[in-house]
Amino acid sequence: MDIFGDLLRGHSDMILLSVLIDEDSYGYMINKKIEEITQEKFTFTEATLYTSFKRLVNMGFLTTYWLESKSGKKRKYYSITNTGKEYLTNKKDAWVQMQNIINKIVNK
Repeated sequence: MDIFGDLLRGHSDMILLSVLIDEDSYGYMINKKIEEITQEKFTFTEATLYTSFKRLVNMGFLTTYWLESKSGKKRKYYSITNTGKEYLTNKKDAWVQMQNIINKIVNK
């Protein structure tokens, strides 16, 4: 049972936007950063990752652009918009409130 995946499901938008708040990046590197931060306990499947990116772009929370790497390979970069930053702030606030509620219940 993948308990970390189960607990994080439904929070992919907040996770991805949180990684992109620091700097623009491309899919593979974003997933690697998530693996690193979670000490390899969580990673997105490729399908989930790119479905989430598409949704976030369609919602206006991310924009994209292409850059060529040193090897000549083009990579699609993702950048958080101001609307995405506002959304992330709201999601983080809701996350903290939910944590507090759950902690009160499970730690009674």
